[in-house]
Amino acid sequence: MAVSLSDIVTYKRLVTAGSDELWYEDINVAAGTMVELSAANGDIDTSDQLNMFEAYQKAFIVNGANLKVADFVNTKITVSAMTSPPAKGDILTQDQGGGDIANMVVDFVNTAKTLIYGYAYYAGSATAFVTGTDISSNNATATMNPSPIPNANISAVTAGPHWYDWTDYPDVVLTLDSSTKTYGALPNKAYLGVLYRGRTILSGDPEHPEQWYMARQAFPWDFAYVAGDAGTPVKGGNADAGELGDIIRCLISYKDDYLIFGCATSIWYMSGDPAYGGELGGLDLTTGIFGANSWCWDGAGNLYFWGTNGFYKTTIPGTPICLSAIALPDLVKDEDADPSTHRITMAYNRIDYGINICITKLSDGSNSNYWYDLKTEGFFPEVYPDECGPYSLFYYPANDPGLRDLLVGCKDGYIRKFDKTAEDDDIGGSDQAIDSNVTLGPIQLSDGMNDGTLSNVNIISAGGESGGSESDSDDIDYSIFAARTSEKVIENVEASPAVSKYSGTFGSPGFQKGNRDRRKIRGRFGAIKIGNDTATETWGFEKLILDVKQIGRIL
Repeated sequence: MAVSLSDIVTYKRLVTAGSDELWYEDINVAAGTMVELSAANGDIDTSDQLNMFEAYQKAFIVNGANLKVADFVNTKITVSAMTSPPAKGDILTQDQGGGDIANMVVDFVNTAKTLIYGYAYYAGSATAFVTGTDISSNNATATMNPSPIPNANISAVTAGPHWYDWTDYPDVVLTLDSSTKTYGALPNKAYLGVLYRGRTILSGDPEHPEQWYMARQAFPWDFAYVAGDAGTPVKGGNADAGELGDIIRCLISYKDDYLIFGCATSIWYMSGDPAYGGELGGLDLTTGIFGANSWCWDGAGNLYFWGTNGFYKTTIPGTPICLSAIALPDLVKDEDADPSTHRITMAYNRIDYGINICITKLSDGSNSNYWYDLKTEGFFPEVYPDECGPYSLFYYPANDPGLRDLLVGCKDGYIRKFDKTAEDDDIGGSDQAIDSNVTLGPIQLSDGMNDGTLSNVNIISAGGESGGSESDSDDIDYSIFAARTSEKVIENVEASPAVSKYSGTFGSPGFQKGNRDRRKIRGRFGAIKIGNDTATETWGFEKLILDVKQIGRIL
């Protein structure tokens, strides 16, 4: 017997928001092609904080009073206003004759009871609902009225994607006892959202900033709190008994295991489900989390976040450790970021094995960023053009392997990615030269209080020799510094302009005769800064060579 098998593929699509618009990847056209969801235009405010999360093949948008849904799975049926709608999970049927039947599992009905959204499936030769045939309900949970819906009341059938308000489900009349069931209400405003254990969760309510709101499991439209129900919606706060909870700054879910509440000055976590034996405990009462996206997970289940005193790492449960305490003890003070004026975003770069930490001023895109290398456990500062100021970071595991990358949502509305082959930064209409440099030092030139000298500086740049299979380095600029104290050396390096003893340019690639600079400087400490800031050029080096010699007393 011949067996026919067909693969069922899970497709991912990118959804982005910017300039009060929502865009999505239209995989039916071509992978990577972004199309505007026109119904959303002007219905969100991207000048205000906006977060979104995926649940049930939809994007839930949390934007203050703008609580919205971009629905990519359901079919929409437009009807005249119903007296009583079908309940979520009820099945609608349209018998089109000749064994052709259209069915729908109801998912949502709008407040006006004129739009029915649900998953459609078909039997026989039926391929869609039509407007010329009545629609009946199995009335499994609720009694639909009218039932059936007359064909004269059906005005349109629309395929997705759809855009609609995220509201509670309208009241239904229960089939069991003809009583009316209500579904509560969402908060008037929210700025934080996440999916955890099948529950859509909201927080960041300006009226109750310490509160979180959980919908019923697998029912994003139900916020009616019921006692003695393991799936009931739940709301609560994070505090010891009798105390007012801390202001919630972020919601972080880890699979279905933990839900972390990052607050202004503390961190709490929930294990399990709050309506079925779940527990709430304090992770750390001495540090909070800066903002909604100031965190990320690595591939080993470690949580990194920007906290009260710097950059932290922890497990859940566990004790957060400040990774920047020694290398950058004044990190928070130096950056002086304020949640009302700055956005701090983080992402685990699974390609280069490190953490991108981006600090952006919302008003102009000016930014200060760090690459935390997980291999060397070192911090590397970076600054991008203002146009490229990161507003969001997201690793997109695209269907097309060629599109899988860490994406950067930028101040100017572009989505960018890091390109190792690019020699300049793309700023939209033009490119901007990359100023890349490294300072080696301060280097102690002598023991004790004696002076020393630094001389015969030379370099072997990357690329071997001209041509060949390896990428050749362009020329490398250098500056030499010396002083009697290490801090003075640092001051001279960081001054604008830098106060160097002398400077020059090394030829490249590889070893070049005549590169050695025989000039000599004197002091107790020295440093060398090398780099390149020329457009369309890049650089690298294999080895830096210099002579250090103690010479005698301080003059």
